[in-house]
Amino acid sequence: MGNIQNGKIVWDDVVYSNDPDDIAQYMLYENDVLFNRTNSPVHVGKSAIYTGDRPAIFAGYLIRVNYKKDMLNPKFLTYILNSKPIREHGFSVMSKSINQANISAGLLKQYEIPVPSLEQQDAIVAQIEVYEAEMDKAQAVIDNYIERKNEILNRYLK
Repeated sequence: MGNIQNGKIVWDDVVYSNDPDDIAQYMLYENDVLFNRTNSPVHVGKSAIYTGDRPAIFAGYLIRVNYKKDMLNPKFLTYILNSKPIREHGFSVMSKSINQANISAGLLKQYEIPVPSLEQQDAIVAQIEVYEAEMDKAQAVIDNYIERKNEILNRYLK
């Protein structure tokens, strides 16, 4: 759950399995889209794309989204699943109990996903990636200033 952040898989604190049955059943392949189906309500519905940069399997609280590769760009699908309107839809249909929520595979199948042409999807993804690169640069500047601020404060607190 904490390993899906901003549409990407974060490899911190991952759990490993040597079970051959798990590996065979849950092996990830490049461009697999994962959907967090069970967690606290704020995390349910988060999605990420697996880029194939290291061998991995996925956990049981995730759904591997089956999509038509000739119709959907996996990055576009991930952006759509993480978009505000789709996440809000997820909040409206999820089942909730104490500290847990769930969106079943059946509910996920009912999501209305816009499907422009692959060319349009590619253009949308390219535009978003430009913005994300700029956001990453801006975040690096912010992080640097936070660190510098803390260094100044720490100097005077010693």
